Amino acid sequence: MSTTAPVAVQPVPRALGKLVGRRVRDWAPALLVLVLGLVGWQQAIRIFAIEDFLLPRPTVIATTFWEGRDELLRAGWFTFQEALGGFAIGCGAAVALALLLARWRGLGRALMPYAIAANAIPIIAFAPITNAWFSPLTKSSKIAIAAVLCFFPVLVNALRGLTSVRPASIDLMRSYGAGELAIFRQVRLPTALPYIFTGMKVASVLAMIGAVVGEYFGGSFEALGVLIRSRAQIFAFAEAWAAIVVASGFGIAFYLAIALIERVTLHWLPAARE
Repeated sequence: MSTTAPVAVQPVPRALGKLVGRRVRDWAPALLVLVLGLVGWQQAIRIFAIEDFLLPRPTVIATTFWEGRDELLRAGWFTFQEALGGFAIGCGAAVALALLLARWRGLGRALMPYAIAANAIPIIAFAPITNAWFSPLTKSSKIAIAAVLCFFPVLVNALRGLTSVRPASIDLMRSYGAGELAIFRQVRLPTALPYIFTGMKVASVLAMIGAVVGEYFGGSFEALGVLIRSRAQIFAFAEAWAAIVVASGFGIAFYLAIALIERVTLHWLPAARE
């Protein structure tokens, strides 16, 4: 009769408490910097006697946001839809092209210099052109700008991941008679997923930036960028700053959503479980 040693099972509340405690410790430095920055901002305005219409105090911005939260959040949601559309198009096109370039390396060596050169174009110079191509009052031009911004970081990261597979792994697959499709599906794509998610997290922030910048050159009156520009033109800087806070909030939420999807998708990686 065989006996097995009892396995110690950690109580769920204790494990959950440890997880929460670790997360609090991870975020504590960032929260401390945020609090110190806001306090320093508030005190600097008082010490240097900066006019409120030039640089509002954080308390004034918070009050302005709360009073106009319905309009601000509605404008933020409108702009976020543009960012999300550009993110989906740009990331999808980048991954598709990366798969082609990883399969045919010669094509990749021929196209990558032009991709790098296109990425060097300032997006603020590209925004008026997209407004000329599409109607400035629709979401299309802003989606195009966001897609361009998202495309290059995802392309570079995806291509690096697809081509970073150990040669021994590919040789092993080929020794079992696996074709290129099976190698891509079982070896290259799993290796590239962490790289792709890294590019997507960068792109999630860039998408929101691209949408807001595109709206500066024309857009619907419901858009966040138009709201920021119009309030700044009449020196209503408290409302402009409140809109900037909303844009930052949507960008951070988008980033955290991608990070959560990464954690769920890559749960088999030790780094993703940390």
